[in-house]
Amino acid sequence: MHIAFFTNFYHPIVNGVVRSVASFRETLMKQGHNVFVFAQSDGNYKDNEPFIFRYPSLPLPLGDISAAIPVSSFVDQLLPALKLDVIHTHHPILLGQTAVRKAAELGLPLVFTFHTQYWEYTHYIPFPQEVIQEFLKNAVHKWLKEFMQKCQHIIIPSESLKDFLVQEYGLEERYTVVPTGTNLEPFLNADGKALRKEKGWQDETILISVGRLAPEKNWETLLQAFAKVYLEHPGLRLVLIGDGPSKESLQTLASELGIAERVTFTGSIPFEEVPAYLKAADAFSFASITETQGLVTIEAMAAGLPVVAVDGSGTRDIVEDGKQGYLVENDADALAKGLNQLLSDPGQMKRFRQHALKKAKTFDVDLLSKEMISVYEQAIQDKKADQYVTLKVEEAAGAISPSQV
Repeated sequence: MHIAFFTNFYHPIVNGVVRSVASFRETLMKQGHNVFVFAQSDGNYKDNEPFIFRYPSLPLPLGDISAAIPVSSFVDQLLPALKLDVIHTHHPILLGQTAVRKAAELGLPLVFTFHTQYWEYTHYIPFPQEVIQEFLKNAVHKWLKEFMQKCQHIIIPSESLKDFLVQEYGLEERYTVVPTGTNLEPFLNADGKALRKEKGWQDETILISVGRLAPEKNWETLLQAFAKVYLEHPGLRLVLIGDGPSKESLQTLASELGIAERVTFTGSIPFEEVPAYLKAADAFSFASITETQGLVTIEAMAAGLPVVAVDGSGTRDIVEDGKQGYLVENDADALAKGLNQLLSDPGQMKRFRQHALKKAKTFDVDLLSKEMISVYEQAIQDKKADQYVTLKVEEAAGAISPSQV
């Protein structure tokens, strides 16, 4: 099968969407399919993979990412020659809009993965007033409903997001839950002991978390909880892997809480180094409530880490409270209580580790890639029958019809 991935983010950017795109692409290629990636350009970065095609881009004020400019005469000429079977977009904007146009021009089925709770990102638009933010969130919801109806199929990474889309968006059919698959091998073979020695962490208990340092990830709650737990466990160190616009404010908060010397901000590190950091840790904690799946939690569990996390969307689809770890309320005291409970019971930590690794193995990328092919095959049939995603809520009545694209 010939498949086109349209994504606003790809290497060298490191985030959950990029890992999902890269993971599925690598596995689908190994299974004998051709996957062509259309993504943003990024400075002088040189691709070492075949079939990666770049659109020009401009840096965003967020500091570490660029926005694709969805115009390329080269791609316009190339696409018809690729003899594509399906176009799969991983975003609804920028190159997502290009994917819509190209699918219509070439008569191809369009599949969309709903990676992100986009309405949780309106705070980046500089209108802090609550009424304006509410208006923006409603506008995002309306626009997403319109976009979804231009597709043959929606891929949803988690059951909790599926429940939301069915209940709030009126999603009726032509959707499938396909979590992002995980390649367990790097996490099983990573050398955590060597990294602990290199960092001087041999006599410390390492609590680790991974993600973009941005407001929607709820890092303040994790730092506040750590400050409370550290009083009971003075040998504890918190390691935060990632970078982003909140880094300086989080470092300031750590200083104000008196824990600056016990919190390590690694900044952004190459993805291939992440497994060793996870293997070097003793437990994983996560406070985000805006995840569609929580891929970093799966990766932590693949490294055999017990989890203490806020009971939020995405995370609750992966972690079973009391089995792989603890899920708690979105509150610093509750998170601190869960961490204290875990760290005070080595036997429970060992049991959670075993269950975490077992659960991670259910996210096998080979199996999930085969599910993805089944989605594509269904989308091809639906395109031939002129069938599109349908919503039953009243707000969708004024949506743009596929023929208007």
